[in-house]
Amino acid sequence: MSRMDIESIYNEYHDKLFYYIRTKVTSIEDAEDICSDVFMKVQRKLVDYDSDKAGVSTWIYTIARNSVIDYYRTHKDADELTDEMSATLSSGEETDAALLNRETLEELAEALQKLSDEERTVIVLHYYEELSLTDIEKQTGLSYGQVKLRHNSALKKMERYLSGRGGMDAFRLVKG
Repeated sequence: MSRMDIESIYNEYHDKLFYYIRTKVTSIEDAEDICSDVFMKVQRKLVDYDSDKAGVSTWIYTIARNSVIDYYRTHKDADELTDEMSATLSSGEETDAALLNRETLEELAEALQKLSDEERTVIVLHYYEELSLTDIEKQTGLSYGQVKLRHNSALKKMERYLSGRGGMDAFRLVKG
């Protein structure tokens, strides 16, 4: 793809992608770094992008999702508080909720890694992008029945994984 394509992808997806990442990461600075990294990966991998496998948005959000998961893998030290959490701690507001949210996101990220790529894409598009199963069908090229099967299969796998780890609160967040 040409430079113009990269620029148009950036212009179309930057704000949406940043919002998506920001809902997953507590630190604005970390969210900005991850968002920048995602667009660097998109630029590097653009020549390998195959529109027959997934739509551009699915491809980009998959890269973003994996980048967020990588972020949590490399920032697992639960004793290390972010600046935001430290400020919250000193003010005495909602520290437990912030730590619980971070722990829950880590559990969900681990559970998502246990899914196949198609199952993970369906879950991300349905719960994080808030697309209906019909919209996911249109976006991925899968039939409605395939989308529904992958959705149900993914939820069952996540439930088994999280219940085995005592992370059912995280699962309830996904199922709504």
